[in-house]
This record gives sequence, structure tokens and C-alpha cells, in this order.
Amino acid sequence: MSKKLDKWLDTNTFHHGEFWDILKLVELKEKQNLKISLCIPTLNEELTIGKEIVIFRSELMERYPLIDEFAVIDSGSKDKTIEVAASFGADTYKAKDILSKVGDKPGKGENLWKAIYQLTGDIIIYVDADIANIHPRFVTGILGPLLLNPKTKYCKAFYDRPITFSSGVRASGGGRVTEILIRPLFSLFFPELAALIQPLSGEFAVRREVLEKIPFPIGYGVETAHILDVYMQWGLEAFAQCDLDQRIHRNQSTTALGKMSFGILQTFLNRMKRYDMVDKLPEMATLYRQFQAEGNRYDLLEKSIIEYERPPMITIPEYCKKFGVNCQN
Repeated sequence: MSKKLDKWLDTNTFHHGEFWDILKLVELKEKQNLKISLCIPTLNEELTIGKEIVIFRSELMERYPLIDEFAVIDSGSKDKTIEVAASFGADTYKAKDILSKVGDKPGKGENLWKAIYQLTGDIIIYVDADIANIHPRFVTGILGPLLLNPKTKYCKAFYDRPITFSSGVRASGGGRVTEILIRPLFSLFFPELAALIQPLSGEFAVRREVLEKIPFPIGYGVETAHILDVYMQWGLEAFAQCDLDQRIHRNQSTTALGKMSFGILQTFLNRMKRYDMVDKLPEMATLYRQFQAEGNRYDLLEKSIIEYERPPMITIPEYCKKFGVNCQN
């Protein structure tokens, strides 16, 4: 196992500096006759969305024709996210208006899922909207591995990880939920996936042929479900990962991370059951309990967290009609 993982890390782990030549990426895209779409899912991101759009449009669409389609898909922002995004030239959509016949669900995963229908690229790149130090590398770094190798289907970003370069060794460790929850679970049940340095990162590029065939939890478990489902169908070789050096964004509170972990754990256990890796699981509760202290009083806070899932897009008749594919049931 160790030798296999060492080999995968050597061949499938990249640094964004390897893809500095955007013109070369454009040539690879055109040679393979690929269309590239970029999606930014948003919810109340008026402070950062404008800068992201300016940088991506100017560098990756106008200066170099790497991105063919760029859309902001919004979950129902209460601020001016959509107005700001439109003013800077992005195509903007409300998730509730896409595939309206299937209804609307709250959650980032809903945006990611509906983007598969709305966008037309052979490869879809997802980038979060809250990045303060935005740079073209957040696109080129995760797109590059897919353009280099047709066998690579899914590329994840990671940041500040234990890779040695000329500048030295940087601190190890993923996000808090990754290191406390996901990495232990992967190490126990899917050891090969422990090679992914930051499986929960919000920046990733995926081929349509993969996206349309996997279900999408609409909430916290979407990234975990993606990793597990792609691995089970296509194996570790389907993945690549790229070091983007540093990502500056808002840090979540411990309370928020607890809710996130509760949703992710639901998704993980449901996958274990779906893959017949466990004989029987009791019915899981969906009420998450936390405490809030005020003086000598301790208040019990309860929140219902249900990891609802959207089915594979290739089972949706409207999608099959739009893209001319046979629906799978």
C-alpha cells in the first residue's frame, strides 16, 4: 500500500507553478477540442465576488481564451452578490430558477448539481466565492492535470501542505474537519484516499462524464460523497491534486464545524451502507445537539441536519434532452 501511495503522490500531485504557462494550457484545451466552464457558487459574497470575477475574466477569458463559460450560481443571497457579479460581467443564475420542475433545496451542493445542467463544458471547474487572495492559479492549478492526462477525471486543490520545494518544507495538516474526522475515517476504511491532502477543499475540476453520473448531497457531505463515489467507480488513478500554496478566507467557528461534521458523518455512513461495507446500521438521528453556556446556565441547542441527496444528473429527463444522452434509471 505504501509503495502504491508513494507512486500516486509522485505522479498525481502537482504544484500550480507547473501550469504557469496559460498559453500552453489553451493549446492543450484546443488540441483536445474541450470546452471549459467555470462555476462560482455563492451565498452572500458581495465583498469578494467582484474581485474574483475581474481576475478570472481578464486573465482567463480576455487575455487568454482558457475559460469558455463563466457563471455565478446563487443560493438566495440576501446581500448584493448577484448585482455585483453581474456588474463585473459574470453570467448570473439563481439556483431556484434552474431545473425549476425538480424544486429548490438549500445548500451549496444544490448549486454544484444544478451547474451541471446550466453549464455546457466538458470540464467544470468549481471555485469558492470567499477567497481573499484570489489568483488565476485557483483555476489553472486544478485544470492543468486534467489537460495533461485524459485518464485524470477529478482534481482537488490543497493549500499549505507538506510538499518540499526550493523554498523549504511548509507546515502539514488539512482543515480541522479533514484532520479530525475525514482523515481518520479514510485511514480506517479507505486507506488509499488518505493520500488526498485536502479532500474537503472547495476548489476542484471534474469531467462532465463523471459529474453527471454521481449523486449530490446538497449539504455538508457533498465533497466527501464525491471523493467516495468517484473512488468506488474509477479508483485512485482517477484523482489528481494540486498545491495552490495559500488560501485566505473566513475561518469557521468550532460550533459551525460541529454541524458540518455531523452532516458529513451522515453521508459517510450512508455510503458505507450503500457499498455493502456494513451489515446493518441503526436508523440515524438527524437532530444535532450542542450547548451554549451563559453564566451558570447551559442551554441545549438543537438543529435538524438532513443530508438530502440529488440523484445523478443523467437520470433527469431535462438534462438528457438538453445534452442528447440516454437517461439512466
